[in-house]
This record gives sequence, structure tokens and C-alpha cells, in this order.
Amino acid sequence: MKTRRLGRTDHNSTLAIFGSAAFYQISQADADATMEIVIQAGVNHIDVAPSYGQAEERLGPWLARERDRFFLGCKTAKRTRGEAMEELQQSLKRLQVEAFDLYQLHAVTTMEELDQVTGPDGALEAVLEARDQGLTRFIGITGHGMQAPHVFLEALKRFDFETVLFPINFVLFADPDYRRDAEELLRQCRERDVGAMIIKSIAKGPWGELPKVRNTWYQPFEEQEMIQRAVDFVLSQDVTGLITAGDKDVFPKVVAACESFSPMRSEDQEALIVEAGGYELIFDDQRPRFSERRG
Repeated sequence: MKTRRLGRTDHNSTLAIFGSAAFYQISQADADATMEIVIQAGVNHIDVAPSYGQAEERLGPWLARERDRFFLGCKTAKRTRGEAMEELQQSLKRLQVEAFDLYQLHAVTTMEELDQVTGPDGALEAVLEARDQGLTRFIGITGHGMQAPHVFLEALKRFDFETVLFPINFVLFADPDYRRDAEELLRQCRERDVGAMIIKSIAKGPWGELPKVRNTWYQPFEEQEMIQRAVDFVLSQDVTGLITAGDKDVFPKVVAACESFSPMRSEDQEALIVEAGGYELIFDDQRPRFSERRG
């Protein structure tokens, strides 16, 4: 699988970054089978968080013997220095590793949360302390929701993060405000040599009243052709790679799409964005639909 440089970390991450949210509730046997696919595909970067159910526990036996194979990114959703440091230490133990490559402030979705984590006694202080202690080499920030690019533009003013992780898909890019902020964020990441990782690349819409048959909290595309188009769209932006969907059965399809990635022409990207009118945004804080704003 092709790789791209993750900003100034200088790590060449595979286009597919394993999203271990797929291990939220899973047997060790099923997790082992998925990890065999990860290794066979050459995926060299793992994304994990303590909020991902059983993920740390299931990954631990693998990382205990395969640590050198992977760039390991973990996260904390805690907001204070003490809580964040405690969670970091717990993750190290569960994952059976001595240090992370990347540790991220997780799910920072609003300016208020950004104020919390970057303010006095905030979680960022714990992560800086962890870096000083050799427990992580790099520091990043992650977020969801319609405000994520806007919040991260401010975050980069407050601290020189090495990575950002936020949503991009063709439905989101049909929202002019979101697209503007996302493209500006990617432009600044390029200027600052910040690695950009993408989530929600194959999001089709919210589950709504439909039965939730996948581990993803959003309804994902499942047809391989549509997954390929969605993945090609995301990887045609100026990003390092995408976090694979948090479902063990959808995961191989996303890996296959990353292996088959072909850059999408700008006119084809715009045509795909036009199709977004047939889908719904997945975030609760969504702005009025782009079609509604015109009307």
C-alpha cells in the first residue's frame, strides 16, 4: 500500500490507518483475524483510544510482540491535567507498550473545549509532561462535528501540534462553510508541515430509525464501488491518510479501496459533491443543509 509523510513526524504512514474503534466489542479471536488483515495489507499505523471499548485490551497482545511494526497514535478525551495523565498511563499498560509515537487531545469539538484543554491545568499540560518524560514523541488534536476545522484553525494558533485528525467526505464538502474551513485548515497544515488524518470518509448518513447493523455510529457506505469513490475523494485532498471505518466487516473494503486508490480529477470531485444532495449530514451540530440555505 502507498504511504504518505505524516507531516514533520517524518513517518510515512499508509493511506489506510487502522481505526481500532472496530474493536469496540469483539472477541480476541475476531480481533486477531482482523490484525492479520492489517499486517497482510502492510498497514503501518494504528489509531486507538481508551473510549474505543475493548480496543486497547485486544491490541495489547499484538503490540507486545509487534510494536516496531506500527506507528502508534493514542488519545485522551479527559480535559484536565491530572485526569489526562492518569488515562495516558492506563493506556500504556493496557496496550503493553512503553511509549506512544503520537498522543492526541481527543474529541475537541468546540471552542469551549479547546479553552479547557489548552488552558491552565488543562490536558495539554499533561501531554507536554508526557513528551518530556519520553512517553510520546508527538502531540496532536482530534475532533468531530461541523465546527472541527474552524476550531482547529484556532488550535494551531495556540499550540504547534504535529498532527490534526478531523472529518472529510464528499457530503461534508457540499456544505460551503465546512469546505471553506477544511480547505483552509489543510492549507495551513501544508504550510506548517502538520500531518492531516481524516475520519468519516465513507459516512453515508445517520442511522435514524434504521436498525444499527454496523459498529459505526453513522451509517457507512457498503458497496465497494461507492466506498472506492468516497475513499478516492478523500485521498485526493492534501491529506496523509484516512482512519478506517470502525467496523471489522467494513474494514477490509476500505483497505481494498486504499490499495486501489486513484487520484480523482477535480471535475469528478465536483460531480460527486453534487450527488451529496441525496444524503444527510451525520453530525448533530450540523448547519442548515446547503440546499436549504439557497432556498
